[in-house]
Amino acid sequence: MSARNSRRPAIAACGGVLLCLLSGCAVGPDFLRPKAPAVSHYSTGADPTATGAAGGVAQRFTPGAKIAAQWWRLFASKKLDAVIAEATETNPGLAAAQASLRQSQDTLRSGYGIFYPQIEADAGATRQRYTSVKVGQVSPPTIFNLFTLSATVSYALDIFGGERRQVEGLGAEVDLAGATEQATYLTLTANIANTVIAEAAYRAEIDATQQLIDLQREQVKLAEDQARAGTVPYSSVLSLQSALASYEATIPPLQQKLTQSEDLLAALAGHVPAEWHPLEVNLTDLTLPSDLPVSLPSDLVRQRPDVLAAEATAHAASANIGVATAALLPSVTLSGSFGVNNTSTSTLFSSNGQFWSFGANATQPLFEGGTLWFRRKAAIDSYQQAMALYRQTVLGAFEQVADTLRALDHDAAALKAEDEALATAEQALHLVQANYAAGLATYLDVLTADTQYYQAKIGDLQAIAVRYQDTVALFTALGGGWWNGTREDVSAKGTKID
Repeated sequence: MSARNSRRPAIAACGGVLLCLLSGCAVGPDFLRPKAPAVSHYSTGADPTATGAAGGVAQRFTPGAKIAAQWWRLFASKKLDAVIAEATETNPGLAAAQASLRQSQDTLRSGYGIFYPQIEADAGATRQRYTSVKVGQVSPPTIFNLFTLSATVSYALDIFGGERRQVEGLGAEVDLAGATEQATYLTLTANIANTVIAEAAYRAEIDATQQLIDLQREQVKLAEDQARAGTVPYSSVLSLQSALASYEATIPPLQQKLTQSEDLLAALAGHVPAEWHPLEVNLTDLTLPSDLPVSLPSDLVRQRPDVLAAEATAHAASANIGVATAALLPSVTLSGSFGVNNTSTSTLFSSNGQFWSFGANATQPLFEGGTLWFRRKAAIDSYQQAMALYRQTVLGAFEQVADTLRALDHDAAALKAEDEALATAEQALHLVQANYAAGLATYLDVLTADTQYYQAKIGDLQAIAVRYQDTVALFTALGGGWWNGTREDVSAKGTKID
């Protein structure tokens, strides 16, 4: 090979470095935002357009409609609004997420400093004793003062874009912290809404069960009177007593669940249970939203905080590949310094005491025992893991929306059946009461019809609560509408209970 040809690879390499420097390119992959799944609906076949009518309400799904930032206000409960308003101000989990976001933002701002020259100033004053013996001369030592002022400027040339990739990764960390804050906020508001609904349902179920127990006690007393009169066997009394004990046994677990809900609500609002004054919310205080927005599948991946967090994690991992790649390549630093020194402050700035330097330093890793190479491979592996987790998160998001849409449809059907059972039990009760008034039925028949009515009522209350909570689940699955409002809009500040 000729000397001329042997110089070509070196010339090409230098040209490549110069071209990279001038064009501002950066090593490592450029992160591309993943595309949304190419589907037009969530469920198998087609998404439901509306639920059946139940409880006088048929919920309608509107694809592409705007999701309110304050979605919980659609339940028209001032008490719910008030609890959420307080929780957004005092919940420590949300405060921690907000502090984490501010931390990542400040870290990003500090990272931008790498693009500017680093300037340092130094001032010193020393008293020294100098002897010429160490330079091979024999002369009397001298004692003097030395005053020094100097400044140093250094600038790292980001030839291969490693620093830019590092700052890019810090920007992705900001996105991750922002998505985490949004997820915390959404989880907090959804948990409060679900807890308030659960409290109302437990309270209504306890009332209905207590009424059922009172009726059962009347049945037992009546059966005991009939047993003493010899008109019914005592075994009937024992059966009724057993049923009464079973109903009474359901009260303590319900009361425990109610207490746990109140304690949970206190914790969500940022208080210990001892200082929390629970709000008594009834199911009748809540209104079921009839028009429900449904985000388009292509929009869901740009809205859900967990998907955005997974995307930001993948972005940061992608940037880390560039950082690890740049560590394998040469680094160049320009530096210069200027200063003055002298033995007295009055002559400090004289020309004979000036000193300066200017230069460039290039460093190329040659042998690191495979550390840098495998660090880059580990960064690639981390990116592949992050992308796989992103895809898994997207699949889970679509699954959750599909499940919730179908759940609301099934909830309406279940509530309709419970409503029919309740209406039938109520009609039977009225009929038995009429027959009892006409002397065609016994009082025991009336109490039995009452028991069936309250059993149907409890089932109806449970179906109503599930429908409310699945409605909350839909808003949560769609991301909560945070993108349609500012922090002030999303917060429920200033809500008061009349």
